Amino acid sequence: MNKVAFITGASRGIGRETALAFARAGFDVAISARTLEEGETHAHALTHADGRALAGSLAATAQAVRALGREAFAVRMDLLDEQSVRAAAAAVLERFGRVDVLVNNAIYQGKDLNLPFMSLGLDTLERVFQGYVMAPVVLTQSLLPAMLAQGGGTVINVSSGAGESDPPVAAGKGGWGYAYGAGKAAVSRLSGILAAEFGEQGIRAYTINPGVVTTEALRATIGDKGVIAMRGGVAPPEVPAAVLCWLATAPEAVAFQRRTIQAQPFALEHGIVPDWREPAGARV
Repeated sequence: MNKVAFITGASRGIGRETALAFARAGFDVAISARTLEEGETHAHALTHADGRALAGSLAATAQAVRALGREAFAVRMDLLDEQSVRAAAAAVLERFGRVDVLVNNAIYQGKDLNLPFMSLGLDTLERVFQGYVMAPVVLTQSLLPAMLAQGGGTVINVSSGAGESDPPVAAGKGGWGYAYGAGKAAVSRLSGILAAEFGEQGIRAYTINPGVVTTEALRATIGDKGVIAMRGGVAPPEVPAAVLCWLATAPEAVAFQRRTIQAQPFALEHGIVPDWREPAGARV
């Protein structure tokens, strides 16, 4: 029976590239997001400045996975809807009968996510709690019994530097707001709990910080010129995707639990990907 990886938030960006990385590694892939078809719009979704939906869809990711010769199963899932999360988990288990790797990558990305403190409403905090705390817990709890029954599995939670440290400047001036930082801090604590409680039963759990990544969401937030200005300190989404796959497949990865893995330096230190950075003299 083929191994199965379930990647959330896989319509674009890190999630899409992670799905492809696991497909190349021989996994069948389940993918979830709200956007099933290109151009769909959703409440509280990140958009371009002119209101256009970001490029990417589950259908396109699934097609790319199948082009690599692996099975792809796309299921629409809304982090803000608990029943949607439970239904997605049930659908994936019904389709494949197992999940070997769960990557909790999807996040709530509403425009209110990084509001300054005095502008932050309780409705925003409720959405952050649902998307960053409740949804990953519900999804993991829904899949964990099957992982334990099959003898083990891997859960990888995608965090952020915002969950590990204070912003360099205020929200509105380039820093993150309380809601995002609090949400990612919660994500950062999940893996250690899973490793402590289920490690002896074959469950591995990891926390990874991708760093700044040149995704569609980043471009929509700061624009192409901003990405160019930052390019010495950013990576393409293929880099964290390769680290995510390595953590789930490399025997030596077991030693890197109970810490936050900084994906970009980790990828270089362990030879997971070639150095993607341009030589200093080539930068403009």
